[in-house]
Amino acid sequence: MTSGPSSDVSQETPIAPLVVRTVELELPPDASLLDLLPEDHPVTWLRHGNGLVGCGVAAQIRTSGARRFEDANDWWRDLTARAIVRSDVDEPGSGLVAFGTFAFSDAPATGPAGESVLIVPEVILGRRGDTAWLTTVSSVGGLDQLDRRLELATTPPAPVDVSFTDGALNGEQWMSVVAEAVGRINAGDLEKVVLARDLVATAAEPIDVRWPLRRLAEEYPTCWTFHVDGIFGATPELYVRRELGLVTSRVLAGTIRRTGDDARDLTLAARLARSSKDLEEHEYAVRSVADALAPHCSSMNVPEAPFVLHLPNVMHLATDVTGVVHDSATVTSLELVAALHPSAAVGGTPTPVATELIAQIEGMDRGRYAGPVGWMDADGDGEWGIALRSATIEGNTVRLYAGCGIVADSDPEAELAETQGKFVPVRDSLSR
Repeated sequence: MTSGPSSDVSQETPIAPLVVRTVELELPPDASLLDLLPEDHPVTWLRHGNGLVGCGVAAQIRTSGARRFEDANDWWRDLTARAIVRSDVDEPGSGLVAFGTFAFSDAPATGPAGESVLIVPEVILGRRGDTAWLTTVSSVGGLDQLDRRLELATTPPAPVDVSFTDGALNGEQWMSVVAEAVGRINAGDLEKVVLARDLVATAAEPIDVRWPLRRLAEEYPTCWTFHVDGIFGATPELYVRRELGLVTSRVLAGTIRRTGDDARDLTLAARLARSSKDLEEHEYAVRSVADALAPHCSSMNVPEAPFVLHLPNVMHLATDVTGVVHDSATVTSLELVAALHPSAAVGGTPTPVATELIAQIEGMDRGRYAGPVGWMDADGDGEWGIALRSATIEGNTVRLYAGCGIVADSDPEAELAETQGKFVPVRDSLSR
């Protein structure tokens, strides 16, 4: 594989072909895949209890820069072409699967947190409805005993003595950045920019990521609970799902915090659905996704108006864009992600101007925050979300991220309150 000058690639690929075996598994209906997940390099992609978890590393690629998607996709094509696969299950996510997390920015990574990674686990558990399966992955001759790794699953301990501090900017500083962005928008430089901030959690002892994953999966079952290579969260936003020639993208933009009072929240939901500021922000995001997917689709459905998605902590304006992919034989789900990223929902409009402004004024390195995260199979089908409501974890430190779409009439104080609401899922998941 040849990489361009703006690419940095590191691979761990067995010389021998990978041998992949998938068998059907009997699981009790109430069994949680997370309860079966060992601590050894865990990966997770779950929604409503369905999805994939895995452990160990059979192969991986680390890359960064503008070619990060191309490098990973080329590596995956080569790996799958040489693999020996036998599967007794015909479900999305069976057979050979890779989990990925990609940096938000095209800039070369300055550290591991900014690297883009595609990982093939040694052991994968999957479930879809009433069907469950076990996949083992190894080089030739190395399959023995891999499934026994699941016997090592333990109950993760709760985080100990967690405290929170401001990240790169405190609240006042971040509101000043928002005000500057509003000024740039009103001056005609751009229409929208998404600005994020961080919050740092520190515990007395190293944190087992499986603890917050369990909490997030329980509290936010309608979101996609994920963990890949140190970034975890429960994202409500799906960049793209590609399955059997059909493509779906869930676009979120426009947010209001819930109060916990059902009657009050219904009133707020109606206000959100009529808010010109939020509808404007949402329109930019939907338009950017539809424009990016259009070249790959023979037909598309883009609803005229959004619906209100109710989550435990916030409500969003949401639109599900769907289409029929005409080039699925040659274009993988990861290549669709590359075409979509960064959408207006995480960057802004126009995207090049917005991302340049983010780099200038946001005051922190996003790393993989707001980048694509998900999985892909050997056929190129897969599910990729946006790493929102997310955090990076290293030892006893967790860095939480939250962002807001800024438009002409955004109020800095209201945007700060919105980020505080978006911190809630991960923040609460670190408690006992």
